[in-house]
Amino acid sequence: MMTEATELDVDALRGWIGRRETVRDMLTPRLVRELQATLDQDAAVPEDGAKAPLAIHWCLAPPAAPGSALGPDGHPARGGFLPPVPLPRRMWAGGALRFHDRLRVDDAVERRSRIADVSVKRGRSGTLCFVAVDHEIATARGIAIAERQDIVYRALEDGSAKPPAPAALPRAEFRREMRADPVLLFRYSALTFNGHRIHYDRSYVTEVENYPGLIVHGPLQATLLIEFAAATEGRAPAGFTFRGVSPLFDFTPFALCARRNETGLALWIETADGIRTMEAQATW
Repeated sequence: MMTEATELDVDALRGWIGRRETVRDMLTPRLVRELQATLDQDAAVPEDGAKAPLAIHWCLAPPAAPGSALGPDGHPARGGFLPPVPLPRRMWAGGALRFHDRLRVDDAVERRSRIADVSVKRGRSGTLCFVAVDHEIATARGIAIAERQDIVYRALEDGSAKPPAPAALPRAEFRREMRADPVLLFRYSALTFNGHRIHYDRSYVTEVENYPGLIVHGPLQATLLIEFAAATEGRAPAGFTFRGVSPLFDFTPFALCARRNETGLALWIETADGIRTMEAQATW
């Protein structure tokens, strides 16, 4: 395990910039139905060519490493397409999506990915390594989604860090109360073939990573906000950016919130304790 005194070989990690990967998958009726059920939407059998949920591409072509190739956190071992950052915590920091076309049932989908940047910063919690990945999600009709994905790696904490203080949050014009539970997290992990133990292994997440509970996936939170934006305005957004602010835990009631602004909808997730866990902006 890396200690704070250990220095990252930044030049070696930046050698991954420009690395490319192409993967393919089929958008099946079963996947659409199961994501709709996970999001508590109507899960009727979709027809061929029907529009799929907006962020279903995060369920397509996930890395399928054998069990022997997984690290202790349940993720595939470091290296391969992503650089081998020797920091134990890995999570989505945020991203940006531009929708050009809706993915549809029975689409053959290709995801073309490129490592765009690797940078190291020093934060209050220690060393942070950010990896930016550009994705193009395409079908036979052309590019459907252009995505920028930001991944952050960081050291473990000893459990003594104080939780964030409640913030003075703006008043939401639109609000939907929700609560995550282990079944929701398990279903989304299964849909994305995500073995990261922080989402389902309570003893691991509390005893090894020193969190107080299971963590709600960043892309699941973003998916909920994208769908909330589309439902609020009655049409799918053309652009969506999001940023993780604080972990969201399975024992915490929360709300999807939105407020109109000059460019569309400002969105966020806030807990019953007044903690903001994700911020987003949807544009049309």
